[in-house]
Amino acid sequence: MKAAVCRAFGQPLVIEDVDLAAPRAGEIRVKLAACAICHSDITYAAGGWGGTLPAVYGHEASGVVEEVGAGVSHVRPGDHVVVTLIRSCGHCIECARGSQVLCEAVFPLDERSPLTSRATGETLVHGLRTAAFAEYVVVEASQAVAIPKDVPLDAASLIACGVLTGLGAVTNTAGTRAGECVVVIGTGGVGLNSVQGARLVGASPIIALDLSAEKRAAALAFGATHAFDPREGDIAARIKEINNGRLADWVFVTVGAKAALDQANGLMKRGGGVVVVGMPASGVMGSYDPGWFASDGQKILGSKMGSARIRIDVPRIVDLYRQGRLKLDELITARYELSEINTAIAAVARGEALRNVIVF
Repeated sequence: MKAAVCRAFGQPLVIEDVDLAAPRAGEIRVKLAACAICHSDITYAAGGWGGTLPAVYGHEASGVVEEVGAGVSHVRPGDHVVVTLIRSCGHCIECARGSQVLCEAVFPLDERSPLTSRATGETLVHGLRTAAFAEYVVVEASQAVAIPKDVPLDAASLIACGVLTGLGAVTNTAGTRAGECVVVIGTGGVGLNSVQGARLVGASPIIALDLSAEKRAAALAFGATHAFDPREGDIAARIKEINNGRLADWVFVTVGAKAALDQANGLMKRGGGVVVVGMPASGVMGSYDPGWFASDGQKILGSKMGSARIRIDVPRIVDLYRQGRLKLDELITARYELSEINTAIAAVARGEALRNVIVF
């Protein structure tokens, strides 16, 4: 099969012939239909989080199950599936508490990669537990959820990370309630889904902050009531003006920039919370005054993959999409073939796309 291989951080990916091992017990093989490009893939390929090379990244995927290993019963060959990076055993203490994204189990695929270079025979890193910048993947069966066959697979790929993460941060991590004031900093592919999540739960007002005029316009189309450039004017004063003299109940930071992390702390009310959704590069540090947090009863929450429970959340998201209550197709800026992946990545890195999707 063909895969886009990262052989040097910060350099273009290389399309290579790669061999993929057959699925073992508890694993599945999926013929991919689409893989969206997430900023996490870009950060890894740029060396922002270190790691071992050569590697195949990509983790926001969908496709058709081709083969299942022994013991797999919840999906079958021919099923259309969303493929995520979330592996869960279902019985460790975190899974028992409903925190599948924090599963403590070590899976065989955590210890061996199914990928090898056809030219050299060397092992390739199974990036982000998925390696979906490729025509096929082998993943742990818990990473896949079947979806109805009438859902377009290019749109479905977005559910695997951007939608789960952005929407889940609002509904799962924060438990945002109707009538609460929400601020979303960064309205790219993840942030727009936080906007959508806030709209779905009845939050109001919903205030979007982004450097890009185009992304602010998109936020308004996806359900934000107001949108501002975070560099212009006194944003805290604007929030108070809109929200009856009060700051935000929740501030969702969906970008990994220090400026965004620092700004968020000054935008939440007493008793409010900041939810850190975006993943900064290693070494990026935020700052806050712990005395104010203590005296004002404020919170900082981390949201890993939107605290998703994929067998619950993926079907719920699909239902919302089929009902016309959740936008997916509108998140796709452009579609590219695998051979064009470096062009697709460059556009996302420049901030010119909501989500670019590789289609197979």
